Amino acid sequence: MALTRQQMAQRVAQELEDGFYVNLGIGIPTLVANYIPDGIEVMLQSENGLLGMGAYPTEEQLDPDMINAGKETVTASIGASIFSSAESFAMIRGGHVDLTVLGAFEIDQNGNIASWMIPGKLIKGMGGAMDLVAGAENIIAITTHASKDGAPKLLKECTLPLTGMGCINRVLTDLAYLEIKDGSFILKERAPGVSIEEIVEKTDGNLIVPDDVPEMRLAV
Repeated sequence: MALTRQQMAQRVAQELEDGFYVNLGIGIPTLVANYIPDGIEVMLQSENGLLGMGAYPTEEQLDPDMINAGKETVTASIGASIFSSAESFAMIRGGHVDLTVLGAFEIDQNGNIASWMIPGKLIKGMGGAMDLVAGAENIIAITTHASKDGAPKLLKECTLPLTGMGCINRVLTDLAYLEIKDGSFILKERAPGVSIEEIVEKTDGNLIVPDDVPEMRLAV
């Protein structure tokens, strides 16, 4: 059975390590903040100038001036820093973010990602994704394995305008967790109850399927 948005966030949260500075993109990636494993501390970075995002606010905590990159109101955790977006992007471009989690429209077998626009549809702007994929080495892309009309999103070659080239090495979909290496998707884990056959059928790019691909272990 395909993973829910919350389960996708749970799986990515398992990649967090103590002391990491982490940038979470808009959409499903923001949910990762709800599943930080016990016993570790991470600092969540927002490209609009906040290092140390806390939980979403209660009504009493609500401050309309405290927002993340998706214009959602947030709180600041203990030890947080607030600075200009210029300094925030300097942090990103300087390679000081340990993990970046981004959404995607398409990803191809060479690690290219298309995530910022679909021609003919409303474009809000490219945001910070182009800086993130250029400045970060440790990136996980999150997306559904196929579009709403069933078209594969893991492709031989992206068809939409690119956000970055050769920058993605790990992908988490609602069906599988994969690595990208040497021009191929390598299946590492499958969602509980999802068959290898379904993953193969819904993947357009070159897919390597090792023997005995395990099911994901998700937090209870």
